[in-house]
Amino acid sequence: MPKATTESRGANAGGTWRLVNGPPPVLSERLGRLVGLRTLRIPGSRGVLVLAGTLDRLRDLLTEYPETLTPTSRARIVVAYWRSPRSGWSGRIGPLDHLVRQRVALPRLGRGPATVRVRLRRPVPLRDIVRASVEAFGPARPLPAPVSASLTSQGGLPAYLPGQLGAAVVAGELPLSTDIRAHDVVLRDPRVAQPGEPAEDHPYAVAVPAGRHDVQGPDGGTVVLVDARRINPRGRRASSYQPEAATLRLELEARGRARRARSEADRHPLGGAGLDAATLAALRLVKGVDCPPLTDERPVDTAALLVQLAMTGALLRVPELPPRVAGLIQPELRELLTTPLPTGDPLALESRSVRQRRAAMRGHAAGFALPRVTADALPELRRPPSVSAILATRRAEMLAGAVKAIIDQTYPELELILCLHGIELPAEVATMLAESGRPYEIVPVPGSTGFGAALGEATRRARGSLVTKFDDDDSYGIEHVWDLVLARHYSGATLVGKGTEFVFLETLGVTVRRPSGVPESTGEMVAGGTMLLARGDLEAVGGWRPVPRSVDYGVIERLRRDGAVIYRTHPFGYVYHRRESGHTWDPGQQYFLDTAFARWPGIPVEAFADPEPAGAEAASGAPQGESAPSTDTVHTGA
Repeated sequence: MPKATTESRGANAGGTWRLVNGPPPVLSERLGRLVGLRTLRIPGSRGVLVLAGTLDRLRDLLTEYPETLTPTSRARIVVAYWRSPRSGWSGRIGPLDHLVRQRVALPRLGRGPATVRVRLRRPVPLRDIVRASVEAFGPARPLPAPVSASLTSQGGLPAYLPGQLGAAVVAGELPLSTDIRAHDVVLRDPRVAQPGEPAEDHPYAVAVPAGRHDVQGPDGGTVVLVDARRINPRGRRASSYQPEAATLRLELEARGRARRARSEADRHPLGGAGLDAATLAALRLVKGVDCPPLTDERPVDTAALLVQLAMTGALLRVPELPPRVAGLIQPELRELLTTPLPTGDPLALESRSVRQRRAAMRGHAAGFALPRVTADALPELRRPPSVSAILATRRAEMLAGAVKAIIDQTYPELELILCLHGIELPAEVATMLAESGRPYEIVPVPGSTGFGAALGEATRRARGSLVTKFDDDDSYGIEHVWDLVLARHYSGATLVGKGTEFVFLETLGVTVRRPSGVPESTGEMVAGGTMLLARGDLEAVGGWRPVPRSVDYGVIERLRRDGAVIYRTHPFGYVYHRRESGHTWDPGQQYFLDTAFARWPGIPVEAFADPEPAGAEAASGAPQGESAPSTDTVHTGA
């Protein structure tokens, strides 16, 4: 097979784009660029060698290389620089038909070259082998769902398809089945002639006209889609929002414009796969991207590029959206892109980044947006995964605030499981629940029951595909559950949560921000009051331990021993409260003051990253919240 290059994919794509003024790449990325991405036939055999500089580059292979549809029975997949997603990671390839032999070789120290070798009884498309191999290198759990559609792309290779559950690509006629409908949703490139099919024997539920980055909705409108498993904010750091952080500049060149002398490796065709591994690596290190005046010459490709940039968390400064481009971007994201960025305050900038990436994923991630497109034919698939929020408490005085935090969540498919641990339900809370419109269930347990057993009883009554835990004495933004579900989708981890970066010291009336692990990355721990995982995964490791304290740590330990990957998303939307006493782990208030790098009086509303209320000043950076606003910021260290 020929060496794969970006330029070879889009010579006639109607223009190119590039990002300039980026910071120097880190060492691992320099190695990744040196190796690049290659697919080669092994001389004297029927096998294929795939050489990728990084795991992100291996994922790129699934987006724009038609040669991956060529069948092969032997393959060696090599990632030149791989880093283990967790301590003790034991990689296993995913399901692969006709497998005879497999071998996974990982570096001893958890970083370095990693290899997968497979031998098959019958040839299968190289694409299937690569998809299975990716699971040996990192987490790939899909969002749980009680019902989902099989996706088949016929005659095209959409860039948003690789990360979708049950997705397949066929170059010719659709395979049929006499036992069951072979396909549910067929994505068809309208530019490719399709073979005729008898009207009475359609092998699918709905056919959707599909392009490289878009599909056509039932109303004839165009919907831009992105694979959030590939394009996401993994690796973003809080340091990216400091004044000294770099900003990239987007350059767009129309087709036919004379090329200036520059490296072709940095040029990308409009209509190509979009952001590649090298671009993602650069975007993780910068504050944002300055866009030039845009035209609507290629509205779908331009909108897709903007959405992908927004999905990484890099702040976009867009002078103006042409009408045809603006019409393809979901209203929530469109409003953010056309609103001036807050100035001066890194916290406000970071909060804006969280809101931007959230809006981009919620509106354009294929895992959420594509089911909305097919809702007329398959209405039962439109709903996102159901979540059960578990709140167990023995403090009646905390109930009203904690219940309100759950009721106010914007996530639509959310139920409340309220475990009353030796207390009665106050009348005001009963009224609040009855008027909430949320499904809920009251689970009374005796006060003598251990806290772990109480949580287990509450989980037993949960009906959600996912479960998350709320604590009664912490503060939550209204988008908190959405943040966790989105992180679960793009990380593929077993358990997701947030860190305890924002800590409110109640006796002093101040909020501090402190290091608490690395956000947007895999790790060992998350805050117990933010954990979200599939109920099946929780029960598969034995559920909660029946212990009176440290129950969060107990279940995390069980998950780690079972090989689970833990992902920590951004810390916004969760504020951990410290009181004078009453905590299982209590190093003292001074510990939090000594480790803090920023401090605010009260709780800054930016820490919640909630939507701004109607009529708020565009550049205020002050989202809606009930806590006292910050009047000043005191930075206490790096």
